[in-house]
Amino acid sequence: MSILQFIRAALVAVVVASVPVAGSAQVYVGVGINIAPPVIPVYVQPPCPAPNYIWEPGYWAWGPAGYYWVPGTWVLAPAVGLLWTPGYWGWGSGLYYWHRGYWGRTVGFYGGINYGFGYYGAGYVGGGWYGGVFRYNTAITHVNTTVIHNTYVNKTVINNYNTSHVSYNGGHGGVQAHPTQAQVNARTYGQAPTTEQKNHEQMSGQNRNHYQSVNHGQPQTGAVTHPYNSNNRPAHYAPVTDADRQAAHVHESPPKGGKPPR
Repeated sequence: MSILQFIRAALVAVVVASVPVAGSAQVYVGVGINIAPPVIPVYVQPPCPAPNYIWEPGYWAWGPAGYYWVPGTWVLAPAVGLLWTPGYWGWGSGLYYWHRGYWGRTVGFYGGINYGFGYYGAGYVGGGWYGGVFRYNTAITHVNTTVIHNTYVNKTVINNYNTSHVSYNGGHGGVQAHPTQAQVNARTYGQAPTTEQKNHEQMSGQNRNHYQSVNHGQPQTGAVTHPYNSNNRPAHYAPVTDADRQAAHVHESPPKGGKPPR
């Protein structure tokens, strides 16, 4: 190998080593925010549209005009047997950071946040995979049993959760819960949200009416049966304005030290 070839190979190795593994879930996203996210609103879960769909609960995301609501929706897992761990806001170094959700063989740590509908702060009790088929706990999950027959009833889990609607972990007034090392590792190597989920989040943030500054923490659309896409746009759409963006920008801060705390 020539010296030039060696240098080129070394540079490629450095670049490859610096790129995250394809499909792995990000631990945090974007800048830190200096105001807390709103509480989780109360909303109605639409019925599951077809077998093997998994519930992704609604959550507050940060966009160009501040916090905006991403409606809960039914999504398909990227592979049979995978479960969804919701994302959550966590307090650290004086700011709030978003820890993105991910797919994995088990439901991991999501900040102890009570998202409802089976995601009551730890694990998921709304259903599970059995022999390649997802079975739904109808004591928790809204299912049309004339269409979906893979169901069971377990009422014992209904009262085993906190009733708080706080949407962030740590800090003043936040949920005080901590991940195990196994849960930290699971998040690091979890599979990232699907394109369907990413599009749903992105389109939610394009509608001004989803923003807290407009709906005051009570979004008109709490959940939708199918994720938003180019053929299924948010109802009552209104574009985000420049004034909205300017008002939100003052609450953004770059990560201290270049990387938010985990």
